[in-house]
Amino acid sequence: MTDNKKDLIDQKLQDLNNDGVDRRGFLKCMAWAGTGLVWTMSGGIPSSRAFAKTADRSAGKGADFTFVQISDSHIGFNKPANPDVTATLQTAINKINAMPHKPDFIIHTGDLSQLSKPSEFDTLDQVLKGASAKQIYFVPGEHDMLSDNGEQFLQRYGKGTKGSGWHSFDQKGVHFVGLVNVANLKAGGMGSLGHEQLEWLEDDLKGRSASTPIVLFAHIPLWTIYPDWGWGTDDSEQALSYVKRFGSVTVLNGHIHQIMQKVEGKVSFHTAMSTAFPQPAPGAAPSAGPMKVPADQLQKVLGITDVNYLVSGRSLAVVDSPLGDSASSASGSGGGSGDR
Repeated sequence: MTDNKKDLIDQKLQDLNNDGVDRRGFLKCMAWAGTGLVWTMSGGIPSSRAFAKTADRSAGKGADFTFVQISDSHIGFNKPANPDVTATLQTAINKINAMPHKPDFIIHTGDLSQLSKPSEFDTLDQVLKGASAKQIYFVPGEHDMLSDNGEQFLQRYGKGTKGSGWHSFDQKGVHFVGLVNVANLKAGGMGSLGHEQLEWLEDDLKGRSASTPIVLFAHIPLWTIYPDWGWGTDDSEQALSYVKRFGSVTVLNGHIHQIMQKVEGKVSFHTAMSTAFPQPAPGAAPSAGPMKVPADQLQKVLGITDVNYLVSGRSLAVVDSPLGDSASSASGSGGGSGDR
């Protein structure tokens, strides 16, 4: 790695330790790895809040329902970036269990395992068994398909799903769709949904009222963040064309191990933090991958983030708090539309 790129990464870490967020760009927020987000749905409008150090007794009040998103647990990973990913996943589960209002369910947006080994899934199951929310929905990441093309994942977590694991369900008037974009990766690692799944998605959404709130979730982002590292989905435009008529659409992804967000019209995009290890900011290193930080810095880059969608004024308020630092900061933006 060149000295100037090292300096850039060091500066990113310093920025994170100081205030936790790089605010460049409209309605974008970027943090590093973290422990997950709790989402509330009220009147079909989503808002998200990370697990705070001190439980917010008002969190979840007045909400139609609440769910938690976790991602990229990478059970089985044991390199210096995080030698104990099971422990950090357990931290996330402990925080879920400490919530004053138990979430209705959990969504895991992929890379449950590091090498899709049965023993890794066994460990994951043991940790998740202790979660207060017993209903968990999964989509696979590319690491969950490494050894057997996803067969183990489907056997354990894909009951009742279609194809390589796509599915949909309804919760109190909100329609959720889990998509799989890791079964047929394109050149450079770009995700792909494929013709069969796109046809299924179009059919799944047909006949639903445009007032139905829609939540799409998949592993690789459904918007192009950094194609040089495969951070996007090759045919996402087709999928997103099917949700243009809906008044409220939320798109949840993982894969990049940091928060990035944007709002385009009525569609809000959000990538989740990882419970395992950080990755570099787009273009800040020669390639994507686990990023090692000094041991005394790890808890500071395993951050927690409150993200609140303010529908009136179409702005986004963000509060970031690294696990290893009690300081926090807030920001807000508004107007315009994000770049694709």
